[in-house]
Amino acid sequence: MPELPEVETVRLGLAPAMEGHVLTDVETRRGNLRIPFPPDFVGRTKGRTVKALRRRAKYLLADLDSGETLVIHLGMSGRMSVYAEGKQRKLGNYVYGPAPDGAGQGKHDHVVFETNAPARIVFNDHRRFGLMTLVATDHLDQNKLFKDVGIEPLSPKFNAAYLAKRLEGKKTPIKSALLDQRVVAGLGNIYVCEALFRARIDPRKPAGKVSRPALTRLVPAIREVLEQSLGDGGSTLRDYARPDGELGYFASRFDVYGREGKPCRPPCTGKVARIAQGGRSTWFCPRCQK
Repeated sequence: MPELPEVETVRLGLAPAMEGHVLTDVETRRGNLRIPFPPDFVGRTKGRTVKALRRRAKYLLADLDSGETLVIHLGMSGRMSVYAEGKQRKLGNYVYGPAPDGAGQGKHDHVVFETNAPARIVFNDHRRFGLMTLVATDHLDQNKLFKDVGIEPLSPKFNAAYLAKRLEGKKTPIKSALLDQRVVAGLGNIYVCEALFRARIDPRKPAGKVSRPALTRLVPAIREVLEQSLGDGGSTLRDYARPDGELGYFASRFDVYGREGKPCRPPCTGKVARIAQGGRSTWFCPRCQK
């Protein structure tokens, strides 16, 4: 599933084609994704101007001039591709190629937006775990999708004191606690594994037992892996790609994720191990993560 850096990278790639532009045409090619589209989805989005394109946790938020926000979640395999109308075109800092024949008409192309950039935006999701819905902008924070979401990890308010308070008394492993979107927004398996490695914290340690010095190491480690991945355009493993079609390359920096049995980074002489936690794989070095 795309995590915070991938979703933010998608937002940056969509912004030149959406932000400040009119959705001149909207087409849904099925009645639902993970959930049904809201009533009159096309009528409520077509002709509307996207005032701002934001991100909250792993959600994209397109604020419309109607007072509603288009909420988009990419799910496990969702991809949003931007194509220039006519010929290759530069919009903002991105260069978008022309739409190939059939773009938007594929079996798994579920939603197509046309904007006056001009551009075509195609949402493709072969697993259909993504979603699109509309929420009143003024009540977004009270919506069930967002009312319990925790702090953004790149926010200045995210610090060791905040983590200590949220983790106090928790017996769940620190790895699982960090994946809880009520604690920290947008973190997923990749970046939690990588951050715990950089902070030298055993992912099996009960969250409430992680010391303040360890949390003080963890906060900048989380920020560091997220910012590096943003700079690299995210981590392309299976389905993810940027809206302009380019692939992210943060995977080349992985210290532990997906490296079972391989040597840990020097000077450690241990090897990366993989265990199961909460139905997910965790990669770590038992020798240097205590």
